[in-house]
Amino acid sequence: MMDKQPAPIEVICGPMFCGKTEELIRRLRRAVIAKNKVQVFKPIIDDRYVMERVHSHGGIEIDALPIDKIGDLYQFLAPETTVIGIDEAQFFDDSIVEIVDRLSADGIRVILTGLDMDFRGIPFGVMPTLIAKAERVDKLTAICMVCGKPATRTQRIVNGNPADMDDPVVIVGADEMYEARCRFHHIVTHRNGRKA
Repeated sequence: MMDKQPAPIEVICGPMFCGKTEELIRRLRRAVIAKNKVQVFKPIIDDRYVMERVHSHGGIEIDALPIDKIGDLYQFLAPETTVIGIDEAQFFDDSIVEIVDRLSADGIRVILTGLDMDFRGIPFGVMPTLIAKAERVDKLTAICMVCGKPATRTQRIVNGNPADMDDPVVIVGADEMYEARCRFHHIVTHRNGRKA
């Protein structure tokens, strides 16, 4: 009897509003057309839209299971599943790396999305490790809300001003508190008002 071939790990990353979730959904729909059994998971913390769906800012959506911890995925994993989508991977803890490796070793293709940097421009959680382990990485860009050039950063806005370097890293929101920005127009300040 032949061992299962490992399946690829794919990471779709970039700032907010760059189309990560739309690309995830596009790949998952193609997998369904190819007659793969697909399951989609998302962190329960992402409650911006409908809980049981992954939803892009552009209005495209697909059914998903919200989970509190990445290990909860195993409670819902169907034996016939061959493709798994994980949205907003940056919100899961470090154990996601081992779990994704195990799924890949079991022959399950894993497609993840996540912010590669937080609002401060610092690599976000486990994303650098997932990017390093992936067979395929697509870093998407958005459009800078200031100048219209390609945006690689997520700008958090608080009361109309750039967020402070010491603000909490995780605050779930959308266009009411975040903008896509290019490197030049991305601003993070310290409480004393100087730029970080």
